[in-house]
Amino acid sequence: MRDSETHVAELKKMVEDFRDARDWKQYNDPKNLAEALSIEAAELLECFLWKDKEAVAEKIKNDSVWRERFTEELADVFIYSFHLANDTGTDITEAVKNKIAKNEQKYPIGEWKGKVNKNV
Repeated sequence: MRDSETHVAELKKMVEDFRDARDWKQYNDPKNLAEALSIEAAELLECFLWKDKEAVAEKIKNDSVWRERFTEELADVFIYSFHLANDTGTDITEAVKNKIAKNEQKYPIGEWKGKVNKNV
């Protein structure tokens, strides 16, 4: 399955089925899942530690071992996000759409295009 062929609901079910087949739901509460998500995000960030943009671009392009680790850590972030959404009854699609709509109001193109710093 590729991104263009997959729906969020399918992925959420896939991670839920994997967890439930192992009887791990008993360990999944929102606090533990949020902590696990934060830890996985830190492990993803570790892939970039001490590397500048050029080094990262080189790793993405030419280092299959680094790329595999990065991809696995990114997947872990999504997996824990899906678990957290499942266990809290959060519709990820609606959450993302609503957040984008809020951000469009908060950061209108005319004022924010090409800017990244709120203090500028």
